[in-house]
This record gives sequence, C-alpha cells and structure tokens, in this order.
Amino acid sequence: MPQKNSLVIVQYGPYESCGIVEHRTCRLDGLQAALKADGHQCVLEKIHDRITVKLIVNGECVHTCNITDLQFGGDGQLDPLCHQAIDAVRDAFRCLSNT
Repeated sequence: MPQKNSLVIVQYGPYESCGIVEHRTCRLDGLQAALKADGHQCVLEKIHDRITVKLIVNGECVHTCNITDLQFGGDGQLDPLCHQAIDAVRDAFRCLSNT
C-alpha cells in the first residue's frame, strides 16, 4: 500500500480534438480519480510531447501511455490503462519501500 500523501506527477502533452491541438485534462479525469482512490496525491504538469502521458514517481517515469487511449471522463475503474498505471505506481512505491 502506498505511503500516505505519496506524490505522483502526471505529465501530459497536447492532442488534437476538433482540429485544434492543445493541452486538455478531460481524458485524465479517470486516471486522477483512480490515483486519488489509491491514496496518491496527483500533480498535473504540461509537457510538449504530443499525445503522451507520463507518470513520474520520485523523479523517474514509471508509466507512459497515449492520452487518446484513456477513456473520456469517468472514474477510471473500467479503464484498463488506468489499472496498468496504478499497478506501475504501486510497484514503484513498493520498490522504494524495500530499499
């Protein structure tokens, strides 16, 4: 189980929607909800890498995915990418606690 208030930085790039490329957080709602439900504190950080999401734990990237593959809205419970991301974050904190 993660430490209380464990910090996860969610870096996200811009993607195209309706012909406009910009940073949007609506596809990150489920991921943020899943991370918070698992006891993590999330910080969103814009990056220039298009359509990319990176999860950073203690300065290291533990998971990367395509932002457009995340489900729009929701709580992340039915999104398989959110489950993969949570598992990667848990593994990262498990490794940290073992050292």
